[in-house]
Amino acid sequence: MDLVLREAAPADAPECGRVLFEAFRSLADYHNFPRDFPSAEVGGGVAGMLIGHPGFYGVVAQRDGKIIGSNFLDERAVIRGIGPISVDPDTQNSGVGKRLMQDVLDRAGSQNAPGVRLLQAAYHNRSLCLYTNLGFRTRDLISVLQGPPIGVSFPGYTVRPAQLEDLAACESLCREVHGFDRSAELRDGIEQKTAVIVEHLGAISGYATMLGFFGHSVGRSNRDLMALIANAPEFVGPGFLLPTGNHEVFAWCLAKGLRLVMQMTLMTIGLYNEPVGVWMPSVLY
Repeated sequence: MDLVLREAAPADAPECGRVLFEAFRSLADYHNFPRDFPSAEVGGGVAGMLIGHPGFYGVVAQRDGKIIGSNFLDERAVIRGIGPISVDPDTQNSGVGKRLMQDVLDRAGSQNAPGVRLLQAAYHNRSLCLYTNLGFRTRDLISVLQGPPIGVSFPGYTVRPAQLEDLAACESLCREVHGFDRSAELRDGIEQKTAVIVEHLGAISGYATMLGFFGHSVGRSNRDLMALIANAPEFVGPGFLLPTGNHEVFAWCLAKGLRLVMQMTLMTIGLYNEPVGVWMPSVLY
């Protein structure tokens, strides 16, 4: 039967989770990298969270009534983020991924989003070529880092849980670094009690929505990033993401016993401002 694309519904979460797990498992195992999702149940939890969140758009691909893929678009900021995208291993290389990508790109275009971004596993050559052919440009190389908590502090840098009253200062800081704010993501992090800020000289100098795969961070200096990283009790998921070109922080992380899990490629369509300041992306951007 012909491929059918439709908007994801809550009841799709378990099957989307199964496909997520199988797709990422087969890819990671083939290239001998750690798996992004440890089980189909974890994949289903992630899919259910995204489908149920009003800030995300989800699309599923069906053939003969069976879900064979899905994709998601983060609509919480003026710049959209894509992922995770997955296609059942039994139906890969048949154009399903391209259809799922085009669907979310069309969605972003219909909303006049000025830019769309994603992170791609650097070891997956086919997806890099697909995204490039769809118009994405490579912008940066990102390292995924994982390991035991560092547990050190820096004199003059205080890290504490983020509060709603911190939103305005964090919005301003994000605009300084990226040219737009990501306050909806920070608000989610505050509600989920994963967001933290760092203060220096009596002012907020950095924040993280989460120290992990789905969290982003910005700061005024590398000390701000290091203070956030060093304060984390764990690094959620496969790890946190750091621009590899930030030599000072990358080398410091390695010296503190963190290991490089894999590298990812930041890719963009549309508006892109070279960040001014220091930053760490989420797995979406």
